[in-house]
Amino acid sequence: MLPASGIMVMAISEAAMIDAKPRVALIGCGLISLYHLRAWASAGADIVAVCDLDREKAEKRAAEFNVARVYDDPAALFADGGFEIVDIAASVEAHAPMARMAADHGVHIMLQKPMCETVAEAEALVAYVGTRVRFMVHENYRYRPHYMTVRKWIAEGLIGQLRHAAISCRGSGLCPREGKVPFLIERQPYLTRFRRNLVFETMIHHLDVLRCLAGPLRVVAARLGHLADGLPGEDTAAMLLEGRNGLIVTADGSICAPGYPPLHGDRLEVIGSKGTIIMDLNRVFIVGQESETIEEVDLLGRYQECFDAVIKAFLIGLADGSQFETDRLDNLETLRLMESVYHAAGVEVV
Repeated sequence: MLPASGIMVMAISEAAMIDAKPRVALIGCGLISLYHLRAWASAGADIVAVCDLDREKAEKRAAEFNVARVYDDPAALFADGGFEIVDIAASVEAHAPMARMAADHGVHIMLQKPMCETVAEAEALVAYVGTRVRFMVHENYRYRPHYMTVRKWIAEGLIGQLRHAAISCRGSGLCPREGKVPFLIERQPYLTRFRRNLVFETMIHHLDVLRCLAGPLRVVAARLGHLADGLPGEDTAAMLLEGRNGLIVTADGSICAPGYPPLHGDRLEVIGSKGTIIMDLNRVFIVGQESETIEEVDLLGRYQECFDAVIKAFLIGLADGSQFETDRLDNLETLRLMESVYHAAGVEVV
């Protein structure tokens, strides 16, 4: 089980950070890049360059963060060099080519999740990079403040040994909107061509959290549904998993659920031998001890924190040589779990 490791990383002294100012380049200047760049700036990194095939996007981010070098060609970026770290926040099909290019230039890799579109591609990438450079996957859900509270309480033994866990997410992002495309399509147009949606794009986070809390898991059964019209990928899913010592875990979600906010919210229940933790949207408490334990998190106001925490953990790992909590080998296990959901549901993975 891993719950204590992230807590320990957060407790490491700032003195363990890299003495010299780390130099980083970012590839992919879409929506999520804003939070990545804020995190690098907060960590004191020197953001030396940004790159996007859409030069206008790159120039916009460069202006926001006072970055001097702007590229629309990754090969030119790496040829010019001048940085030790690359943060790859581009679309998933660009992940492997960009990471390979980084390894060939001796540049450490921070790679946005999911690592690759398939486990086979990810395994090939991990083998190609090897140990030539450090390689961490930007899997930030386990670092979100409400999940960190759950992890902390489990690590402190407040509920004893884990016996059962259930996680769910609900959102209306793919529900029809009069006169407009659904919210998530407007925000992430690539979903119109993705044959795998909810589990691959969103609930891979939830599977990673479950692995973090409960240790190794195996998919027993899964069913996928399509409630939205005209989209190739699933928007509804139910999964049954099992872990060590008879642990039963369930995960389900829908992003086509009327009445819920467009951006999904999560609910997690963890039953232990001494108590039960519930995380319901932004509220976390121990059942029967609500008045003493309840914590409420401003999820929007503190959204940046998980990005800051991931970048900090990466820099600490570079500085002291410690293993990244979400390194490429750990993330391979999350990818394998995600892909096995599709296999269990009878969906071909290509």
